[in-house]
Amino acid sequence: MNLAQLNIARLRFPLDGPELKDFVDALPEINGLGDASPGFVWRLQDDSGDATGVANPFGEGVIINLTVWESVEALREFIYRSPHLDYMRRRREWFDHNGIEAHLVLWWVPEGHTPTVDEAAERLAHLEKHGSTEHAFTLREPYPAA
Repeated sequence: MNLAQLNIARLRFPLDGPELKDFVDALPEINGLGDASPGFVWRLQDDSGDATGVANPFGEGVIINLTVWESVEALREFIYRSPHLDYMRRRREWFDHNGIEAHLVLWWVPEGHTPTVDEAAERLAHLEKHGSTEHAFTLREPYPAA
């Protein structure tokens, strides 16, 4: 089994605005770092090489990050023990979660499965309604692969 991950965030400014320049400029570096990280399997991207332009059901100004990893540990290593953390520390400059009840969800998928945005949205809705379960959980309350 592999671990699917979705996180969403509402942009505080237009994506092409000067306030988000550091974030936008860092996307190739951070995506490349993720792609090269141990345990990385896949990430959603469009022709630009990231997912900022991918249509999603979460509303105007919300961007998504949808990835697959070999394990919870591999995802944690990337998030908290790589240069990605420097950008995580700046997230409040660029994003907020106003009107977003849950912004991150994890779930197990069979190896070789590519999750869709609709699948990810269903998992996030399940987490919002039921809390952390085997079907949809968080980094704080992970469930083992079935």
